[in-house]
Amino acid sequence: MIKVTIYQDSEQRISGFTMQDHAGYAESGSDIVCAAASALAQNTVNSIERFTEDTFSVDINEEAGELQVKLESGYSKETALLLDSLILGLQGIEEEYMEYIDVIFEEV
Repeated sequence: MIKVTIYQDSEQRISGFTMQDHAGYAESGSDIVCAAASALAQNTVNSIERFTEDTFSVDINEEAGELQVKLESGYSKETALLLDSLILGLQGIEEEYMEYIDVIFEEV
């Protein structure tokens, strides 16, 4: 199961997210749940990098199936919108494939 943790403060401002593990919906290369979640996360990171001047860090461990993104505080409304879009997409996947992906929010 993919576990997505969205880190946010008490005002629900996102400070980053992690995506861990594999969905297990199908064999590697045919897993539509993993592909959809990965595409959303990768597009979010690429879009923040390309369309904003905000600062963030990314750590990837492909073998473990882990992506960790940490945002610098004070990011733009564009980044906030991109993060909201990521969450919307991931929650949409979760509604359809709840056995294979879990999106949780953690206050930090």
